[in-house]
Amino acid sequence: MLNFDYQNKTRIIFGRGEQGRVGELIRPHTDSILLHYGGESAKKSGLLDQVTSSLRASGIEYFELGGVKPNPRLALVREGVAMCRGEGIGFILAVGGGSVIDSAKAIAMGVPYNGDVWDFYEKKIGLECALPVAAVLTIPASGSESSVSSVITNEDKGLKLGYNHELLRPVFSVINPECFFTLPAEQMACGVCDMMSHILERYFTKTTRTDLIDGLCESVLRTVMRSARVLLREPGNYDSWAELGYAGTLAHNNLLGVGRAQDWACHGMEHELSAIYDVPHGAGLAVLTPSWMRYVYRENLPMFVQFAVNVMGVDGSLRDFEAVASEGIDRLEAFFAELGLPVTMRGLGIGEDKLELMAKRAAGPDSHRKTTLGAIKKLGWEDVLNIYRLAR
Repeated sequence: MLNFDYQNKTRIIFGRGEQGRVGELIRPHTDSILLHYGGESAKKSGLLDQVTSSLRASGIEYFELGGVKPNPRLALVREGVAMCRGEGIGFILAVGGGSVIDSAKAIAMGVPYNGDVWDFYEKKIGLECALPVAAVLTIPASGSESSVSSVITNEDKGLKLGYNHELLRPVFSVINPECFFTLPAEQMACGVCDMMSHILERYFTKTTRTDLIDGLCESVLRTVMRSARVLLREPGNYDSWAELGYAGTLAHNNLLGVGRAQDWACHGMEHELSAIYDVPHGAGLAVLTPSWMRYVYRENLPMFVQFAVNVMGVDGSLRDFEAVASEGIDRLEAFFAELGLPVTMRGLGIGEDKLELMAKRAAGPDSHRKTTLGAIKKLGWEDVLNIYRLAR
């Protein structure tokens, strides 16, 4: 196990009806906020009314900015920065899923900065201060409610980039599983794949003697899969949504990533798909993750055998490691298909024409990283192209 320095300031308020406490939770911090949300679902469900009622009861003035889309856009972030500066707002409440929370974090970064907020995502400057952010979660998926991460799409440049900093962890996040009951099955499935990918990016490592974190990762993965299968049959099952609601937080607050080298190749490759084709992040990961596994598993065969046995329940002969590992990958892909997710590029509507462009942006001469992807196996752009084609 490697040295690590872990902290997490985010307070998690979990359970039925807890969104009604938002006003009292914000009151010690400020009396004026930006209320940031997505489309009509938060309004139609009544959640936004519950939140604003709580804010008014606590004497919190709020300025609304809706319209966040999946793969959140830089243009709306810039609008939010201007609004906060103009109104003197110093606190942001995100009501939504990962896209809304990521957008809120980006606004929080941009307000105190004299330049353009996109500078952070292009790594032109480091973050020194940010406004505090809080969240009311409506979709268990990205884990942004307790993570250091924000991912934004620059629609003009066709780029989707992330930025990580401890200052971006929300002050608090409210998670009420009842808020998930009306989510379409497709959104549940994409969220499940997203949180599983967050774990797998950390789980597959060449770092040794990480039994504790390995076991935690495996337990959360099994729980996520079991809960997702229940929700396919019973979309209003509170207990299963509760499991997913907290699993998404654990998957990306980095508790499951300490003490080990992490990979993150699949996310780097998928961001190119989302940037150009605007596909749901979880759907893109469902396509790329099994193909990445098939491309790299021989680089650390015992780790993939461990995954196959401990997570996917493969019980083949351990005299044939390759067969066991391959069966584990096949079962993961079958699980994504069981959820109704695409498992090929064709299923995403992606053809051959932009594969090389995306590969070079992910890890090559056109990449903002100017370096390879991944840790299990260092991937150049030719490797990425091979994985894209393997996923055809």
